[in-house]
Amino acid sequence: MNTRRQFVKRSSLGMAGLGASFMFPIEMLASIRRTISPNDKIQVGLIGCNGMGFSDLSSMLQNSEVEVVALCDVDENVLREKTAELEKGGIKKPKWYSDYRKLLEDKDIDIAIIGTPDHWHCLQLTDAIDAGKDVYCEKPIANSVGESQAMLAKVNASDRMVQIGQWQRSEPHFVDAINYVHSGKLGQIRLVKAWAYQGWMQSIPVLPNSPVPSGVDYAMWLGPAQSRPFNANRFHFNFRWYWDYAGGLMTDWGVHMIDYALFGMKASDPKSVMAMGGKFAYPDDAAETPDTLQTIYDFGDFSLLWEHATGIDGGNYGRNHGVAFIGNNGTLVLDRGGWEVIPEHDRPHWSKDLGPKIEPVPLQKGIGQGLGLHTKNFLEAVKTRDASILKAPIKVGYDAAMVSHLGNIAYKTGERLFWDAENKKFNNAKADALLTKEYHNGWKFPKMG
Repeated sequence: MNTRRQFVKRSSLGMAGLGASFMFPIEMLASIRRTISPNDKIQVGLIGCNGMGFSDLSSMLQNSEVEVVALCDVDENVLREKTAELEKGGIKKPKWYSDYRKLLEDKDIDIAIIGTPDHWHCLQLTDAIDAGKDVYCEKPIANSVGESQAMLAKVNASDRMVQIGQWQRSEPHFVDAINYVHSGKLGQIRLVKAWAYQGWMQSIPVLPNSPVPSGVDYAMWLGPAQSRPFNANRFHFNFRWYWDYAGGLMTDWGVHMIDYALFGMKASDPKSVMAMGGKFAYPDDAAETPDTLQTIYDFGDFSLLWEHATGIDGGNYGRNHGVAFIGNNGTLVLDRGGWEVIPEHDRPHWSKDLGPKIEPVPLQKGIGQGLGLHTKNFLEAVKTRDASILKAPIKVGYDAAMVSHLGNIAYKTGERLFWDAENKKFNNAKADALLTKEYHNGWKFPKMG
């Protein structure tokens, strides 16, 4: 067990900037799982088995009461690969589905994990609620403002436990940092910066359309998105950089960082938003979303600045991602590696320096427990039927997604947009038209509530 703890700790720190809270060796599951009474088992089905979906499942399986009974993916090659990984950990082969609706009909399943591309989240979450499942849904909750509103209404009208995969809400050093922000020691906070500078992201080369790979149900992958010929660039991981399916770095990393900006400031709806950026680094590559973006939100008594850049690691305060709360007395800087406080100096006159206004706080390192604690928190809510203990309930996911999507809309219009929080619309008809996405291929937008 000591070896396992050391491995998890080393992996956590090494992956801190890459978007995972830790890397768990799946083959170790057999050694940590214990025999559980059938009456105490929580049976799980995973929809979307690549990336974070499988990480979420692996995290849950470290709790012995969890049993995976079904996997659903449009790519049979992924089903085969992930089943083989589970078998290494002593997990017997689950049932396979390519249509998530069939998985939701499975009466053996208590929890649905949604790890699909963003454009599928709304339909799958609302259908899972209708099927009586509890849901762990990856972020961002949706691919539009309208979808976010439908999901919030659906969950709030149900008795289902729903946790959003914004796992930093459960990461101890993130929680400690926000407690410091809320203490008031920073003084008046007038600016919050959130950013993601991702040096590992290189240009996506233009590729020709090609036949659908063997074993892939491409029509199901497209779902409500516009029908287009198959292109490898739009499939699996790189879907993030195409508006049909996602919102680029703003909704990928931005949701995580903006969530903590909102958490620290106890804020939700901005008064206005404007954005500037473009495809400056790779103007001719295959991606659609901007590789460089600055978005400014006015919250009335403070401003929030989001910025991202691909192919660059030189972010603010020497960090390639993070959140900075800039107050009159000092600045708290937070990322997945830890947090620190940089004090302002008391300067009654330009030639005088009376010393720091507050005590500096040296780097408080994180140890990468977030995902494991987040899934454990969700399972506890499932068992107790107490939604009040959830660390990232639907409203947390809703607020972060909303703010991120509003920023993308400002970028697309190129205008400063004023947001009517009560009526959930802008002062701009062109911007309002971007609040929802048209559903295609016979799929219908879910009913509210």
